[in-house]
Formats: sequence, C-alpha cells, structure tokens
Amino acid sequence: MLLIGGVAAAVVAGREGQDKSTATKTVRGVIGSEKAEFFADPDVVKALAAKGYTVKTETSGSWAMEGLDLKGYDFAFPSSQAPADELAGKYHARQPLPRPFYSPVVVVAHRSAAQVLAANGLATLDRNTGTLKMGAYLDAARHDRTWQQLKGAAAHGELTGTLYIATTDPATSNSGALYLAAASYVADKGRVAASTADVERTAPLMRKLISVQGAQQSSTDAAFRDFVSGAGNPLVLVYESQVAALLGEDGGREAGDLTVLYPDTTANSDHTVVPLTDAGRALGELLSTDPTLRGLAVRHGFRPQGATAEFTAATAGRTSYLNQKLTGVRQAPVPASKVLHEMARRAGN
Repeated sequence: MLLIGGVAAAVVAGREGQDKSTATKTVRGVIGSEKAEFFADPDVVKALAAKGYTVKTETSGSWAMEGLDLKGYDFAFPSSQAPADELAGKYHARQPLPRPFYSPVVVVAHRSAAQVLAANGLATLDRNTGTLKMGAYLDAARHDRTWQQLKGAAAHGELTGTLYIATTDPATSNSGALYLAAASYVADKGRVAASTADVERTAPLMRKLISVQGAQQSSTDAAFRDFVSGAGNPLVLVYESQVAALLGEDGGREAGDLTVLYPDTTANSDHTVVPLTDAGRALGELLSTDPTLRGLAVRHGFRPQGATAEFTAATAGRTSYLNQKLTGVRQAPVPASKVLHEMARRAGN
C-alpha cells in the first residue's frame, strides 16, 4: 500500500532489433520516483538489454520502502544512503552497497523570488544560479518573516505570505529528510544530530519549517513538475538531477525564469542500490561501472560516483544554471537513520 507510483517503468529487453534467441534475466526493483524516467529511457532499455537484463520497477518514497514487503524483489534503490543502510540491515544485504550516482539537493526559484532573496541578504546570484545562505534563511524562518517584509517583494504580486521552502514529506521522502538534516546541522552550529537531546535542540525550528507548508507532495518529481508549470510555491526543494535533465531536453532549451539556488550547506542524495538477490547486486554494479549506462545517467542529470569529468563535460552548455564543481557548497553529514526518523517525526508533530 505504500507504493506511491505503481509501475513506473518496465525495461523490456529484446523488443526491437534484438536476436530473439538472446536470453535475458528479469530483475524487479523498487526505486525512488526521481529515477523512473531513467529506467524508462529507451536508450537505457537498450543498454540493459545488451547486457542481458530486463528490469521492471515500481516507485516508492525512499523512507517508505522500509515498510514494504520486498519479498520477490531483486533490489531496492532508494535515493540516499541512510534508508539504504536501514534496508540492508533488515534484509542482510552484503556491504558495500553499490552507489552508481548522486545528486545534491537544491532550491529552484522563480527569478523574481531569487532577486528578492538576494536583495535582502538571503542569497547571492550569478545569472541563473546562485547560493542560498542557509543561516540567514533559517533566521528568517525562526522569526516567521513574510515576503511582504522583504524589500522589493511588493513589486511582485505572487510573493505573499510566509517565506518558506516547499519540500516533500520528510517522514516518507528522501529529499524532505535531507532538508532537515542540512537545516538541523546549520541550526545546531555545525553539529550532527546523534541523540534525542540533539534532536530536541532543533525540534522547534524543524517543526516550523515543516508546519508552515501545509500539505506536502509525496515526491520531488511531482513537486518539480508543478514548479515548472508555474504552480505552487516560489521556492521548492528538488534534486539537481531534475534541473540538469530538464535543461538537457530538446537540445538544451531555456527554462523560463528558472533560477537554481545551491544552499551553502546542503546534503547529497547518494542513490544506493540495496541488493536483495545476486541478480540485484549484479545490476547495481553494472549501473556503477558500465560506461554507456554512466553516460545515460549523466544525461538524466545524475553525477556518476568517482568521475566529475563526465558530468562537467556533459553539462558544459548549462553552466549559467548549474554549479558544476559545487563551489562554495558545504556538505552536511546526514544523521543515522534512527535519529533522522525521530527528527522527521518531531518535525511533523
């Protein structure tokens, strides 16, 4: 019942131009929704078929995977290492776990919103990208600042109400949980939450960050689609991979007034395969090492582990939007799964 997206992709080998005598191995997995388009890509289908694989996937929130019965599946593929480690412990998956690619968490903003943030010392801008100053933003959230209290906002009728970043539900979705991890790290002066007492110190602010949002999306995929269509909040937390993939469509089309803000303290989403069978582990290792599949991952906006040059070369025409080398971006360590669960629970109460 916790499966959110149903059957998101069925990668079927041998459909076109394949030798019908070629044997393929079918593997089944549960994935985060942000990877659905990758597995549905016909070129990914072809690359996997060439290696003898048929991959069928269903989508779920990364943290919600812990509540699923994964019997009969070959792998789970959450969007970060913390839920992956939790699943690995539950299903006794052998370490190390394959981590084919990763993506930083970023904030997408309409240009008007980004300019107002910059004018009020909450961000810096450079063309269509910039840096969100997390300390200043959290201070604004702590004091319930509204857009109307920011200079320059009056010129933009859409900028009204409480200033906040829209996120997914941290209790079930990876990006929302990573947001809390980074925010709590900054709020607690660079300390990683490791105990109930640590969670308690930042709980009031974390609760404020979540409660102001009202109803939350269950996946970054839906939240990003809404943002691109012009609906929803002017500031939305998504994965860099979603932005990079959008910019890569149709030969690098422009993305309207999209501005990409990299929090000066953020968290990486380490997409981690949890092998439940030998076939699942073989697939995870293939995604990590096969040059064709790594290149296709870059096309979908992901950064392959251990090879920044691949991403840099592929996104050379999108540097006005993307911080290729993550200059000025600090990575916040992510708390252990149990602590992060408690932080999300407290934030939602």
